[in-house]
Amino acid sequence: MTTKKSRARGRPRRFDPEQAVATAQRLFHTHGYDAVSVADVTDALGINPPSFYSAFGNKAGLYTLVLGRYATTAAIPLDDLLRSDRTVAESLAAVLKDAAHRYAADPCASGCLVLEGLHSDDAIARTAARTAHAAAEDTLRRYIAERHPEQAACLTDFVSTTMAGLSAKARNGHDLDRLLATVGLANLSVAHALEI
Repeated sequence: MTTKKSRARGRPRRFDPEQAVATAQRLFHTHGYDAVSVADVTDALGINPPSFYSAFGNKAGLYTLVLGRYATTAAIPLDDLLRSDRTVAESLAAVLKDAAHRYAADPCASGCLVLEGLHSDDAIARTAARTAHAAAEDTLRRYIAERHPEQAACLTDFVSTTMAGLSAKARNGHDLDRLLATVGLANLSVAHALEI
């Protein structure tokens, strides 16, 4: 006696969800969350809106997945750069230098996806970006506090503000050399603050 395997009802998905998130990441990073419509995403993925909503729920749901992917594929690797075998000033300099390189690497998708997402008109997307940003700031703050607890909050704010400025300038067309010049000045400020 043989049995037939039952087929799942409905049409099979015509796209790879992981690849879809990668494609959406590129769209959001290039144009910004607010400028990308569901139609833009479905066109880029070659799917219809019902398939999109079935897979991701809504645009903000897709953006949350994109932020998760960004954290592992394109975000600044804080855990690798904030090292115990060098000074806090050296580690923060490495973070800012890495930021400048990443933000200027692709003129079509410049700046930081998370930092730019903080300005979204969509409250859900903005909250998702804030959560990712807060996690990064917490990592910086904890690292600095291990050796300079009294300056951890202020230095975290300074580095975070510098990174936001670098992201904005990259999106406005500043090239790597200009960003690195700003990083150099910021690093002098950090080193000076830690010597006081």
